[in-house]
Amino acid sequence: MNQKLSTSLIVIRWTAIVLIVFIGGWMWMKSTSQTPQTTLSSGRASIGGDFTLINQDGVTVTQDDFRGKAMLIYFGYAYCPDVCPTALQVMGSAMQSIGDKANNFQSVLITIDPDRDTPELLAQYVSSNGFPDGLIGLTGTKEQIAAAASAFSVVYRRAAGDEQADDYLMDHSSIVLLMDDKGEFVAAFGHQDSPQVIAKCLNDYLVAKPCRR
Repeated sequence: MNQKLSTSLIVIRWTAIVLIVFIGGWMWMKSTSQTPQTTLSSGRASIGGDFTLINQDGVTVTQDDFRGKAMLIYFGYAYCPDVCPTALQVMGSAMQSIGDKANNFQSVLITIDPDRDTPELLAQYVSSNGFPDGLIGLTGTKEQIAAAASAFSVVYRRAAGDEQADDYLMDHSSIVLLMDDKGEFVAAFGHQDSPQVIAKCLNDYLVAKPCRR
C-alpha cells in the first residue's frame, strides 16, 4: 500500500508540474501576442487629432468635416520655393496613377505660414498644375496652426536670419501623412518615396492590406 501510495503521489506531483508549465507558457504567449497591438494603438494615437482651421473658401472646418474619407495631409506653405511643390506634385502623380480610386482620398495642404497664406492665396495655390485634383488648403490663426501641427507631430519654424525679411523661408517637416477614414494614422511618406510607392500604399489601403514599401 505504501508503495502504491508513493507511486500515486509521484504521478500527481508530475501532473501538477506539467499543468503549471503549460498554463504558464500559455499565459506568456497570450501576453506577448498582445504587445504589438498595444504598441500599434499607442502609435496611432500620437499622430492625428482634433483641429479647427479655415479652408480656401473662408469656411471654418474641423476634423469631423473630413470623416468618411481617407486623407493625404501635407504641412507646407505657398511661398515654399521647391520642397513643398515637389511633395504636392508627387502626391498628385500618385493620385492620378490610381485613376478613379483617387476619389476615396482627400488631399489636404495645411499651411505653416498663416501670416502670408490667406484663404485667397491658398485658393490660387492649391489649383497649381501637377497638384492633386481637389486639393484643399487650410489656414488659421498662429495658435490654430500650432495646435494642428502638434496633433500631427509636425515641427516648423521661421528660418534663422530671416526674422525681419518679408520674403522669409520656413523650416519644417516635409512628410505626407496618410490618415484613414476615421482620422487614424496609416502611413507616412518622405522625399525618398516615389509616386509609385505612394500609389501602391493607397491601393493596399483600399483592400485593407498594410502599406509595404
